[in-house]
Amino acid sequence: MSRETDQWLNTMTLVGYTAERGNAWHYRQSLQGIESNHYEFAIPVEDVLRRLFNFRVEDSPVYVKLNGEFVQIDHRKAMVRSDTGAVLGVFKGGYQGHQYQEWLLENVATILDDELGVGSAGLLRGGGQAWVSVEVPANITTPEGVEFRPNLLACTSFDGSLATTYKRVVTRVVCDNTAEQARSEDGQEFKLRHTKHSGYKIHDARQALQIVHSMADDFSAEVAKLTSWKVSDDEFLKHMQVMIPINDEMAKVGITKAENKRAEIVNLYNFDNRCAPWKNTAFGVAQTYNTWDQHFKTVKKGVPRVVRNMENLVTGKQGNDDALVLEVLASVTS
Repeated sequence: MSRETDQWLNTMTLVGYTAERGNAWHYRQSLQGIESNHYEFAIPVEDVLRRLFNFRVEDSPVYVKLNGEFVQIDHRKAMVRSDTGAVLGVFKGGYQGHQYQEWLLENVATILDDELGVGSAGLLRGGGQAWVSVEVPANITTPEGVEFRPNLLACTSFDGSLATTYKRVVTRVVCDNTAEQARSEDGQEFKLRHTKHSGYKIHDARQALQIVHSMADDFSAEVAKLTSWKVSDDEFLKHMQVMIPINDEMAKVGITKAENKRAEIVNLYNFDNRCAPWKNTAFGVAQTYNTWDQHFKTVKKGVPRVVRNMENLVTGKQGNDDALVLEVLASVTS
């Protein structure tokens, strides 16, 4: 069973700036105990430390039982939570863990300026993954009516699932979708492997990442370009036929799944307030497929949607999927 139950999401994740963007989709006041995990404005750093990063992950030797005796395995070590004793991962001897307090709070403070605040933070996979999002204090709305919030996503793991990553992203406030911003731009993200010398590279991150404030102009320009790119109803249908093909060689179950996905895409595009306001534009098409990916696409059993979405963003899969939508659209509208 997944650790990311509603109870976990309401205690082990923190959500800020609710005055601007409202409550998270998982908000359940009855599950939060005496202290809400939602904050009207920025989340105080001391609360992130007290409520989430109040433990360290320590190296521990690994043993196997051989002929009734425990024998230590050379060149292997386990990463263990100091508070619960939970084993988060087992690695080769050269693995160097990145402590959450240092790499997600202290290092982020060296990259960004004092006008930015913590917008969200959380633990996933029993503490095996963690993230902090640093954001501007107010939403930004483009002339085309797209409301968004630039932020820097910092994340890392102790279970081997993520490299330590600092990535510029945009949250589209109306639907809480997150997308990479200007992903082809040099310095869009900065990744560090869990090795002995990774600490020396953090000083390069400030040069590798442009300040979050600069994202507002970049994303606004992108929105203006995509909303001026007109898409007829026929072109939208041609695009969908390429993105979600149906042919006689497919099994019946495959055809049914494709038909259901098409129906959901059409409904989002025409009627959902997260997408429909920009119908007949490239932005509306991109927003529709991004919304479907993050909120409708089937998630593997045992993998919470919030985990899948974050990993897709950090690994670049979501960015690749978004780019494919526009590449196909260019081919059918040329």
